[in-house]
Amino acid sequence: MTVPGSEQTPDTTDDGTPDPDDAVAAHHGDPPAEQRAMARSAAVVDRGHREVLAVTGEERLSWLHLLLTQHISELPPDTGTEALVLDAQGRVLHHVVVAAAGDTVWLDTEPGEGAALLDYLARMVFWSKVEPRDVTAELAVLSVVGPETPAVLAAAGLPVPDAPNGVTALPDGGFVRRKPWPGRDAADVVVPRGTQDARRADLVAAGARAAGTIAFEALRVESRAPRLHRDTDDRTIPHEVGCIGSAVHLTKGCYRGQETVARVANLGRPPRRTVLLMLDAGDEDLPRTGDPVVREGRTVGRVGTVVQHHELGPVALALVKRSVPVDAELTAGVENRISPATIDPDSYEPDPDSPPPGRAARERTGGARRG
Repeated sequence: MTVPGSEQTPDTTDDGTPDPDDAVAAHHGDPPAEQRAMARSAAVVDRGHREVLAVTGEERLSWLHLLLTQHISELPPDTGTEALVLDAQGRVLHHVVVAAAGDTVWLDTEPGEGAALLDYLARMVFWSKVEPRDVTAELAVLSVVGPETPAVLAAAGLPVPDAPNGVTALPDGGFVRRKPWPGRDAADVVVPRGTQDARRADLVAAGARAAGTIAFEALRVESRAPRLHRDTDDRTIPHEVGCIGSAVHLTKGCYRGQETVARVANLGRPPRRTVLLMLDAGDEDLPRTGDPVVREGRTVGRVGTVVQHHELGPVALALVKRSVPVDAELTAGVENRISPATIDPDSYEPDPDSPPPGRAARERTGGARRG
């Protein structure tokens, strides 16, 4: 999808498959300025490549409660949340953003994941009074991010749902969902497909800067919000990527993979943790998603999303072994894209019986530098 005044940067993933983000604008001419607008005022991003499912039927909440990791059965009307689908070993298969309004629960997920998620849901219907269906062809997602999000929504004539997870249905179809992510006030404006360009123009006229996925991803990484397949692999469990609470309810039970979640919660020792890596690539290329994180010649982790942040410079999310200390000297990448790397100590959640990182570690990594 080409948007006037935007630029798309075709790319491929490390396995050679097309990058799904190429379907929308990467930027609108100035990615750092677009990031600053998200951090200080507001910006709007076309995320129309997200895939959306709708679940209707009188048993929709109780049925989803049995399949998802979040407490759905008593989700208040006009409310949103996040949830996961796990396999029997507790590994993450799907991540969904949930919106309940009226007689529908909407689930939006990563590009390319909708068909597999719908297949799983359809196989779980049995005799339940529910109907899951794919509405990606009908609805498109725009995201407004920044502290001025409420003012922009109001000026564009859109409802301003209660923070942080309120949902309001739109009269012509779709909904507005408020959310505390990525790390700032934000809202998804989900509108009938084909109207998203006009809605985006309305939001720009209301004070939001047009931005692309480069800016959105940079602020997501700064907030340490993981993205399926970028920041997870086929072994990832929820505790490793900070999903407990936001997407996983520890006491509800009744979902596939809950035994692993409960066991790790009780022991308090997931094998890996998500950290923010500060990269010092110099003139070399930056590492890529899936590259190794190495300490003293041994692989201790996996690089996730790599971005150029407008204040922090080159940074990346990474899954590293729990035993890696906060002040470890690391490298990230392979061949001509190896970069020295250090862990941002503010992204490091130590074990309860571990001493806090010392002053020397903070000085080596530059301390707390997130805005």
